[in-house]
Amino acid sequence: MLFRRRARMLRWLVCGRVGPIWMWKALLLFVAIAFAGQLLGVIFNKSSVQPAARSIFSSPDAQGPSLGSCQPHTHIMFLKTHKTASSTVLNMLYRFGEERDLHFALPLGYQLGYPLPFNAHRVKGYRGPRAVEFHIMGNHMRFNKLEVEKVMPADTFYFSIIRDPVALAESSFAYYKEVAPAFRKTKGLGDFADNPQKYYDPRLRNNHYARNLLWFDFGLDHNANFSISLAQRGQAMIRQAFKLILVSEYFDQSMILLRHALCWPLDAVVSFSLNARQQKPSGIGGISGSWVGKAAAAAGVGGRGGRLQAKSLPNLSLTEEQREKLRQWNALDWYLYKAFNQTFWEEIDRFGHAQMEQEVALLRMRREDLARVCLRDGGKPVEAHRIRDKNIRPFQSGLIKILGYELQPGLDNATRTACLRMIRPEIQYKDVLDAKQFPRAPAIQAQPEQQGLMVAAAGSFLRQDLSRTGERLIGGEAGGRTMEGDWDGSRLIRSNRTWIRGQEKGRLR
Repeated sequence: MLFRRRARMLRWLVCGRVGPIWMWKALLLFVAIAFAGQLLGVIFNKSSVQPAARSIFSSPDAQGPSLGSCQPHTHIMFLKTHKTASSTVLNMLYRFGEERDLHFALPLGYQLGYPLPFNAHRVKGYRGPRAVEFHIMGNHMRFNKLEVEKVMPADTFYFSIIRDPVALAESSFAYYKEVAPAFRKTKGLGDFADNPQKYYDPRLRNNHYARNLLWFDFGLDHNANFSISLAQRGQAMIRQAFKLILVSEYFDQSMILLRHALCWPLDAVVSFSLNARQQKPSGIGGISGSWVGKAAAAAGVGGRGGRLQAKSLPNLSLTEEQREKLRQWNALDWYLYKAFNQTFWEEIDRFGHAQMEQEVALLRMRREDLARVCLRDGGKPVEAHRIRDKNIRPFQSGLIKILGYELQPGLDNATRTACLRMIRPEIQYKDVLDAKQFPRAPAIQAQPEQQGLMVAAAGSFLRQDLSRTGERLIGGEAGGRTMEGDWDGSRLIRSNRTWIRGQEKGRLR
C-alpha cells in the first residue's frame, strides 16, 4: 500500500513538473507555427510595400529635369488642327486635367461646332462669359478668338500644332477620300494634285479638307487667292493669338518646348502615338486583305444582287512634281508652315541645342520605359479588332485602319489606371470626362425596348456629331438620305450635292 502511494506521487511530480510528452510536442509545434507566421508576415509586408515604392509613375524620372520655381499652367487652350498628331496632344491634356480634377470646356457632342466657326454656347455647361471657370479646352473647332475668350480665363495659354501641307494632304486624302467630294472623284492623290481645280468646288460640304486645311482650322478664309500681304496678315493674327506653335515633324522637340512653357512634369508630355493609321506602301490600288471587304460591307458599299464591290484603298503615291503642285495648291498653308517652322527653330536656338538633345533623349527613354510596363508586345500598335478590351478600341474612319494598343496583363490597379489613360482613344476619353464632370442621377431601370431606343439614340448622336467632320462610323446605316444635326440644333438633310437647312434650300460651305 505504501509502495503504491509513493509510485503515484512520483508520477504526479514527474507529470506536474515536466509534463507529458504530447504536451511538449504540441508546444514545439505551436512555436514553429508562430515563428513561420511571423517570418511570412514580414515577407508579405515587404511585398505589399514594394510596388508603391517602385511604381514607375511615382519614380523621380516621372518629374524630369528641374524647371525651377515656376508654377504649372492650368488654363490652357489647344487648337486641335486636323491630321497633325493633335489627338496625341489632346490625350496629354486630358490626362493632366483628369489627374488634377480640372474643369474641361467639353463639347455638347464630340466637337465644338466644327466646321462652323466656334460659338461659346457649344461648350457644355457654359452659362455666360466666364461665369464658370474652365481650365482646359482642346476639342476640334474652327478657331474664333472672340468666342473662345468668353469661355476661357484671361491668363489662358494658347497653343497649336502644324504639319507640312504635303504630308497633311496625304493624311487628309487617306482619311476623308469618301466624304470630301474633291477627293472622292479622283483616282488618287496624284491625280488630284495634277489638276485640283478639276475636282474642287468650294461650295460643296467637306471640301475644306482638300485645300489649306490649317488656314481653315485657324478660322481664316482657305479659298482666298494667295498673296504675300494676305499670308502675312494671317501669320500675324496667329502669332498674336497663340503663344506657341508646335511642329508635328519634330514632335519630341515640340513636347520639350511645351513642357517648359507650361511648367509640367516630364510624364505629362510623354505619350504613345494615338489615332495613327496603318501605313501601307504608296500606290496601293487594290484590295490587300479581308479587312477591306469587311469595312466596305459595313459601310454599305455593294453592287447588284447584293454582291460586294469593295472600294480600293486610297492611292497616295506622288512624284516630286506633284508634291510641288500640292504646295502651290495649299499655298496659304505652305506659307504658315515655313514661317512657324522658322520660329520653332529660333525657339530651340534660345533653348539651347545641347539641352534640347539631352531632354529629348530623356523623353524617349521614358517613353520606352512606360511602353515596357504598360503595353503588350513592347508597345507595338495593333489593329482595332485585335484589341480585346472593346472600351479602348479606336474609332475607325472609312476604309483606313486606325491602330490602338493593348494593355499589359497583370498590372496593379494604380499602374493600370495610369497606363489606360495614356492609350484611351479620344472619343472614349471625352465620354469618361463628361461623365465625371456632369454626373447623371441614377436612372430607373428601363424596359428592354426602352434600352434599345436609348442605345440607338446615343449611336445616332455620335454619328451626327462626327459626320460634320466627314468621318464615318464603321457599321453605320447604309442607303437612303442621312439626317445630321448642326451646331445650333438645326437638322440638315443630305442630298446629292448640297445641304438644306430644314425646308429652306441653301448651300453651306
